[in-house]
Amino acid sequence: MRERSKASYRKRKAARGEAVREPRVAPDGHAWCCDCQSLKPLSEFPRNRSGRNGYASYCKPCHNARGRESRDRLYGGGREYHLRARYGIGQAEVDRMLVAQRGRCAGCGKPNPEHVDHDHATNEVGRGLLCFNCNQALGNVRDRAQVLESLADYLAVAGYRRVPKRAYLPPVDVVIEYVGPSHPGALDELPVL
Repeated sequence: MRERSKASYRKRKAARGEAVREPRVAPDGHAWCCDCQSLKPLSEFPRNRSGRNGYASYCKPCHNARGRESRDRLYGGGREYHLRARYGIGQAEVDRMLVAQRGRCAGCGKPNPEHVDHDHATNEVGRGLLCFNCNQALGNVRDRAQVLESLADYLAVAGYRRVPKRAYLPPVDVVIEYVGPSHPGALDELPVL
């Protein structure tokens, strides 16, 4: 089938009076980069399963440059691309959220938060913008408010000075009774299973 397609291609080109582009022959372990027009070893090309030889048509630097150019042309930059791909919102929506929060982190109040907070269960976006540390803290407790409340209570009881004391009820004293052998050598008398 491939030879027939090549023959048809040559025939169509000849009928239009166009020159037939001859394929470049590269030695084993090398490939031709269509963009920078140079012969390079295959290690300089990214892998591509759909490629004829298992590698992409462009070398890594050209491949990366084309990706950056497409991202900038289509999305206006890496930040916009990232926001659209991950959260389905753009930089304009993030800017509106930032203005609504007066330019501060929704958690601690530090200026210029960069991380978009989203609900991990539903992937719903719009809870707010957080600084790195607040975003990391929420991720570590898996968005469970009761864990954060327990940690705040712990800090209040432990005497951490920067956290205001909240209404805290100390745990009820629990008496633990030791039920065990009556004398130290009683463990030796137990049967071994």
